[in-house]
Amino acid sequence: MALQCRLSGTTIQSLKMATTIPISSSSSRLIFRPLPKTLNLALFSRHTPPKAPPFTLLVRALSGAAVAAAPTTEIIDNKVLKPQWKAAIDFKWIRDNKEAVAINIKNRNSNANLELVLELYDKMLNLQKEVERLRSERNAVANKMKGKLEPSERQKLIEEGKNLKEELATLEEDLISLRDELQFEAQCVPNMTHPDVPVGGEDNSKLRNMVGNRREFDFPVKDHLQIGKELDLFDFDAAAEVSGSKFYYLKNEAVMLELALVNWTLAEVMKRGFTPLTTPEIVRSSVVEKCGFQPRGENTQVYSIEDSDQCLIGTAEIPVGGIHMDSILAESSLPLKYVAFSHCFRTEAGAAGTATRGLYRVHQFSKVEMFILCRPEDSDNYHEELIKIEEDLFSSLGLHYKTIDMATGDLGAPAYRKFDVEAWMPGLERYGEISSASNCTDYQSRRLGIRYRPSELPTTNSKKGKASSAPTKFVHTLNATACAVPRMLVCLLENFQQEDGSVIIPNPLRPFMGGIERISAKSK
Repeated sequence: MALQCRLSGTTIQSLKMATTIPISSSSSRLIFRPLPKTLNLALFSRHTPPKAPPFTLLVRALSGAAVAAAPTTEIIDNKVLKPQWKAAIDFKWIRDNKEAVAINIKNRNSNANLELVLELYDKMLNLQKEVERLRSERNAVANKMKGKLEPSERQKLIEEGKNLKEELATLEEDLISLRDELQFEAQCVPNMTHPDVPVGGEDNSKLRNMVGNRREFDFPVKDHLQIGKELDLFDFDAAAEVSGSKFYYLKNEAVMLELALVNWTLAEVMKRGFTPLTTPEIVRSSVVEKCGFQPRGENTQVYSIEDSDQCLIGTAEIPVGGIHMDSILAESSLPLKYVAFSHCFRTEAGAAGTATRGLYRVHQFSKVEMFILCRPEDSDNYHEELIKIEEDLFSSLGLHYKTIDMATGDLGAPAYRKFDVEAWMPGLERYGEISSASNCTDYQSRRLGIRYRPSELPTTNSKKGKASSAPTKFVHTLNATACAVPRMLVCLLENFQQEDGSVIIPNPLRPFMGGIERISAKSK
């Protein structure tokens, strides 16, 4: 029953691809339909920052390599089928630190069932012991039959061996099912949380930094929708007819402004040692899940392709995270820093109202994403580096913004800590999120199977006299948005509008705009 409660209301949008040449315009459209319900998969791990309070030891509880496979675990008739991929979870660590794990689950408003995880773990241990006992008895019987025996004694052993084999087969099958259920439940547990993260909902989030001041206007302020209409920069009406609500056409200088933002951002981030990428925009469902992008509530942000194990990406974080899936990296290769451009697709289920109008919340958009793989002891420092890059970019454009340390209740399952950047949008008369930077520690790498081998000297096995290499460790992954184009367009149009209706282009973008310094109304 508990399993059903966590699954109730969860949906995935389905994208049906046309397989024949359409006869009419209506038959060529993409059709969105609900798919079977899926479960939010989550793991957690161990992370030990230097000179930190004892609680910081309680960050992750996984060991061993993640096993990659294909799509989602299914539930039929309230029974958990075999998971299609597994992550090696340190259940003993969970049991030994159950109080800290329980507090973390509560603080993050997670629906993970820790008591069930611990109950299943104890059952699995007991069943494993029974299976090992029967295997030992079976082997003992087999060894006895190798000697000279009376016919009656041999027949007795044959019957005993047959009974043990049947009993063992039943218990081994039960053990497999129990392990699958345990894996299924444990994957619902979110990452542990940095000790400095404020506890509570979004209102409890803590201000880290405030940059600049709100611009004072001496004329009536327009929002980006009105500006775009007057300057002929985008068309929502035509896009609604072609694709549906929350789609748009960019036109004229808005197209150049999008490309300028992307190219300028890539150039600036590459100066910091990041390798540029473009990524696949359709990925396997299992990769989406391993990165932690599963529904946490009644709705999902993921478009899934019907009759396929593939999804449209909601962020380049997913395909970039998958580049080194099931790999063992050399420590000398770390950190790996990527900056990726992609189009992103999100259902934005449940989003409505004037606060999300126009370009602020859309189904498809362009984005530049930063992604780092590093050693565990370095991830906190790289988290600070990522937020510094974001702040430098937005300051260069002359934006007024604030950086926020997000509270536990506003963290997604993968994030150990997350910083959001909210910029002032005068037309919308509020701050709006334009970026975030997350340290996911080894939540994703343990599921994706991304490890590294420390470069320390190998140890010698005293029994065999052979040198053994250092054991592998899981990398930490971090991600941060360098530029989400639609929201940057909102900021630029609304903050740099002029009384005559024109919009000034910030200096850093002008070389990427073909020298255009101002967007003005078109002459009729």
